[in-house]
Amino acid sequence: MVQLIVGNKGKGKTKHLLDKVNTVVKDAQGNVVYLDKSTKHMFELNNKIRLIDVSDYLITNRDEFIGFICGIISQDHDLQHMYFDSFLKIACVDEKDISSTIDKLETISDKFHVDFVLSISVDEHELPENLKSKIIVSL
Repeated sequence: MVQLIVGNKGKGKTKHLLDKVNTVVKDAQGNVVYLDKSTKHMFELNNKIRLIDVSDYLITNRDEFIGFICGIISQDHDLQHMYFDSFLKIACVDEKDISSTIDKLETISDKFHVDFVLSISVDEHELPENLKSKIIVSL
């Protein structure tokens, strides 16, 4: 399952994402991973959550990002949830590729039973229609 937290920059998406991940980890049966463009939010995350600073891994395009995600999943068979802050930046995705990238993540989610929650700096009305059903928070 892929879920989206959407809204323009500065609207509070990260706060919602952090609240969600810290709530989910309390009852999670498997592992939880939080991907971000820095370690800025390290102390706001429960210590059971693995924080990955994606900028350390030299990802330059969408395909490299998808490969990176698959690599994480392949190394952790207990992985249950992944949270992506600043999704467009960490995934090197522009708005025209967003739908196909999220479709790919949905396929990965179905195959490996990992849930994804993405924070995206796009207003809800700017998203393609096929993604609007995935929105859990719109700011």
